[in-house]
Amino acid sequence: MVLKDANQERKLDHLRIVLEKDVEGPLTTMLEYVFIPHQAALGVGPEDVKLDTEFLGKRIKAPIVISGMTGGAPGTERINRALAAVAREFGLAMGVGSQRAALENPSLSYTYRVVREEAPEAPIIGNIGAAEVMKYPTEKVEASVSMIEADALAIHLNLAQEAAQPEGTPSFKGILSRVLELKDRLQVPIIIKEVGNGLSYEVALSFAKGGINHFDTQGSGGTNWVLVEKYRARESGDAVKEAVATNLLDWGIPTAASVIEVWNAAPHAVIIGSGGVRTAHDAVKLLRLGASLVGMARPFLVAYEKGTLKEFTEGFIQALRMALMMAGARNVDELRERPVILTSLLKQWVEARNLVLPGEKSPCL
Repeated sequence: MVLKDANQERKLDHLRIVLEKDVEGPLTTMLEYVFIPHQAALGVGPEDVKLDTEFLGKRIKAPIVISGMTGGAPGTERINRALAAVAREFGLAMGVGSQRAALENPSLSYTYRVVREEAPEAPIIGNIGAAEVMKYPTEKVEASVSMIEADALAIHLNLAQEAAQPEGTPSFKGILSRVLELKDRLQVPIIIKEVGNGLSYEVALSFAKGGINHFDTQGSGGTNWVLVEKYRARESGDAVKEAVATNLLDWGIPTAASVIEVWNAAPHAVIIGSGGVRTAHDAVKLLRLGASLVGMARPFLVAYEKGTLKEFTEGFIQALRMALMMAGARNVDELRERPVILTSLLKQWVEARNLVLPGEKSPCL
């Protein structure tokens, strides 16, 4: 029998809970308050729509990132390999789950390395938490890149999750200066990434001023990692952490608002709009609001479990093409010039924060 350490158990807990429990909400993405007027006769055909884009120095066929989910426990390599095969076949980018487990136990590196083996030409994103970045020497952080020959390294700012996690480290004091130090040491770009609570204008601006130009919003409205940790705390009998999680369940920036906030802070940055993207309609809205690409995790994981990964991916890409066509846009740049309507709470958010949208006047930096 193979004994699993705490990191491996946590990885497996996360996968199980995400697949078995209702882990979304209570906040929404606010994408329900975004409307792109249907253009029934602007003369754009499916063959005119170009979805390909450059990302991390490579050309991908659609602006989609299979967001980092797993690795770090025996068996998770099967999921990563299947996801990487889809990324290779459809020309998408892909990230891996937090690499902490393999950095602390190198025998688990293979559970991540299969991604590069399966998708040698795809843009691959490494992943490490802010808590680990603060305590690991630079050489160990660099190892997360070399482990999978990553094209970028995502540093995730999961402060709310750490606060609710039974074994969490809820303090990232000094993370800005540490990230900027790493920026000058690493050979690949750093992506500042949230994990379900969204990036604000202020946070994005602070990193952008330091030369960081890649962001992954991971806003509220999709998988709620505070809720995931609440289930874990309950299962382990940690009543205090369960109470902490209960009190923080509705904390965060909805995904639509987060994308607008980050675009205003860093309009020339590469922005991955993620957090609750479930349909191509969601995706086209985020692209209109300022995202360069969209990221998804749980939908790919569910499709993997159902054995419908290829069908899900092909259908999503086809629908995204149709959505751009029906918006009257041949590509994402044209989409940014098409009309968009914000209503209700999202409109109030944008007005209260004095934000603008792509296609309007440029934000003041």
